[in-house]
Amino acid sequence: MITQLVTTKLLEADVNITPNTTAVPGLSTLSSLMGSVMTFGLVLAFGGLVACAVMMAVGHHSGNPQVASRGKSGLVWCLLAALLIGGSNLLINTFFHLGSTLK
Repeated sequence: MITQLVTTKLLEADVNITPNTTAVPGLSTLSSLMGSVMTFGLVLAFGGLVACAVMMAVGHHSGNPQVASRGKSGLVWCLLAALLIGGSNLLINTFFHLGSTLK
């Protein structure tokens, strides 16, 4: 009986926790570091895109369809990586706001 009352009281209590950007020291440094990681990822995706385009062209002109096919799939993966890196802020914010509306 007592545990049921305690459980009922805990379930009725509302928790309102929101992100606090001023309480954590070094958060601006961490944000800057994440921006640098995103830039590094985009540079790698661009380098992979160029390498896969060369691989696709060499495979096509040498008559090796397997190399050309791997170059094409590499192009798609590099473009997908760039899409996810560029849209990461939107994706995280969208799911955060969706999650905060759950009841």
